[in-house]
Amino acid sequence: MKKQFLVFASIFACIHFASAQKKINIDSLAGLLEVWVNVPVVTPGVNNADAPSDATILYNGHGLGAFQKRDGSPAGWKIDADGAVTDIKGAGDLITKEAFGSCQLHLEFREPAEVKSSGQGRGNSGVYIMGKYEIQVLDSYNNPTYSNGQAGAVYKQHVPLVNASRKPGEWQSYDIIFTAPLFKENGDLESPARVTVIHNGVLIQNNVTILGPTDWVIIPKYEKHASKLPLMLQDHGDDGNPISYRNIWIRNL
Repeated sequence: MKKQFLVFASIFACIHFASAQKKINIDSLAGLLEVWVNVPVVTPGVNNADAPSDATILYNGHGLGAFQKRDGSPAGWKIDADGAVTDIKGAGDLITKEAFGSCQLHLEFREPAEVKSSGQGRGNSGVYIMGKYEIQVLDSYNNPTYSNGQAGAVYKQHVPLVNASRKPGEWQSYDIIFTAPLFKENGDLESPARVTVIHNGVLIQNNVTILGPTDWVIIPKYEKHASKLPLMLQDHGDDGNPISYRNIWIRNL
């Protein structure tokens, strides 16, 4: 009994010392002790898609004050009677005024009910996390295109596990968990970005590694950038394919 007491006393002393030095690694002590820390309280939304209490509301149907154009001028998309914000050809991308890094992002989008094109020309947009890493938005319901460019793809890098697209005109959702890349002081990559995507409640990207900024015809390559950058919703510029968004919120992680 005395020996057992001394073992636990030693563990406690080590924990106390490490805690005082702010270098404690809880994972290395898993299973040995009960941990008491102040876990922040967050009130969830009434429904799973509703913003929790610690989220930043980017759009909820009442103005585009959180967004701007590239040149800093007011956002040019229109707000519909049903509270959706809809792209107008040539209006430019929607770019957040605030910058974000690692985050949890929720948004809902609606592809045009009237189908006027095919492939990449059908309801094309994109969610650009940090303005660099695109999760493709596309009408992929009975619409063949290259697989790493369909809805839910990490554009040109990762094919979604499944196609969970709804019919044109129906509201859909993305829930995205993004881990920002880290860079060393000399600019070298320390750890790449990673992303998990849930499309309409279905896991389609499972903590995949992002190879670098996404684009149409480039080999991805990381270059050191700020730890937080604006989020962007793409105006792809397609004629007759106005994409709509609603209920956009984000949590810093």
